[in-house]
Amino acid sequence: MAITTAPPGETTAPSVADLCLAAKRASRTLAMLGSGVRDAALEAIASGLEASTDRILTANRLDLEAGRAGGLSAALLDRLALDERRIAAIADGVRKVAALPDPVGEVIDGSTLPNGLWLRRVRVPLGVVAVVYEARPNVTIDAAALCLKSGNAAVLRGSSSAMHSNAVLAAVATEAATAAGLPDGALALVGGGDRDELAQLATQSGVVDLIVPRGGEGLKNALKGVATVPVIYAASGNNHVYVDAGADLGIALEVVLNAKLQRPGTCNAAEKLLVHAEVAESFLPDVLGRLSAAGVALHGDERARRAAPGVTIDVADGEDWDTEYLALEMAVAVVDSVQDAIDHVNAHGSGHSEAIVTSSAASARAFQLGVDAACVYVNASTRFTDGGEFGMGAEIGNSTQKLHARGPIGLRELCTFKYLVEGDGQVRA
Repeated sequence: MAITTAPPGETTAPSVADLCLAAKRASRTLAMLGSGVRDAALEAIASGLEASTDRILTANRLDLEAGRAGGLSAALLDRLALDERRIAAIADGVRKVAALPDPVGEVIDGSTLPNGLWLRRVRVPLGVVAVVYEARPNVTIDAAALCLKSGNAAVLRGSSSAMHSNAVLAAVATEAATAAGLPDGALALVGGGDRDELAQLATQSGVVDLIVPRGGEGLKNALKGVATVPVIYAASGNNHVYVDAGADLGIALEVVLNAKLQRPGTCNAAEKLLVHAEVAESFLPDVLGRLSAAGVALHGDERARRAAPGVTIDVADGEDWDTEYLALEMAVAVVDSVQDAIDHVNAHGSGHSEAIVTSSAASARAFQLGVDAACVYVNASTRFTDGGEFGMGAEIGNSTQKLHARGPIGLRELCTFKYLVEGDGQVRA
């Protein structure tokens, strides 16, 4: 296994192409390894993380210092920061992935054909999975664990803002996994921050089988312009909470505050609040007052501003409805029906996570059927869109696409399938 970040005093590192070719070679061995070997490697990684906590935190402090000096926002610094609790949680996540059923070899369906052939469709690894991500060092381990558990080699490319953290995390993981019996090249980290490097990774056709970008629209657009490798976009979350007429306003208050405030820098946080006109005057003064007191900058349409005259609310412009803030910022609108809310969500949402708070089964069903998103919630926070929360151990990202993978990208989403056909001499007439 290799990392392109060269040790002090060294000036060379393997090229992106060399790392990908090594990963391709390793992927063939990984695909044939038993689940016990892969699970033992994950346990070794988890133990290695716990034993290397001080080393990881030292590297993370360097990234945080550079981030503060470079003017990173509070939300981005929160995404970047590690502490003992977060490292323990990352290690726990690796163990949860190891404990999950092995997807490799799982029989999806099968039958015996009229001619006597035994046909089975079984899950197999994709091969080499590249993951590109921003400012989240935990993704280094989450992605490695999911790829290795599903029998794939992983090529990881983090951002320059987490360079030191990612290098140490990847080193710990590679050392542990190699010692546990995984092949060299099964896990590689490229430096991060270089657009030419990104272009090289995204054009490894025939070598890299899938690339998953986990980041903002800038990363997505950068890949769209150059990628020749298949891409699943773990895209942005311009998410809404809609409070329906007749909703339990106590539940609505808790859902909105959690969806916006619990971790505002994440892609499953709520960015927009839609409220039915019948409850706007009774609900908005309280919820917007609390959001404002928590430091949320509010933007609203005319009716929202009129319903909460005691709260500072800027006039929302056209860009607000389409912006993923990833910060303590939110746009608010008043609508006249559940259909108006659905139309608004479909016009401005990113297809990630959408929620309705309602006591009406008809409204809930209309929202579930009408909203075009990977995850649709009724009377619950959007913050649950997460592979760990969904029982998948971890995730590489949340896909807003509709082909192959949608929502959290976990073990099964990192597999394809093949048909196994067995006979006893059949030939086609």
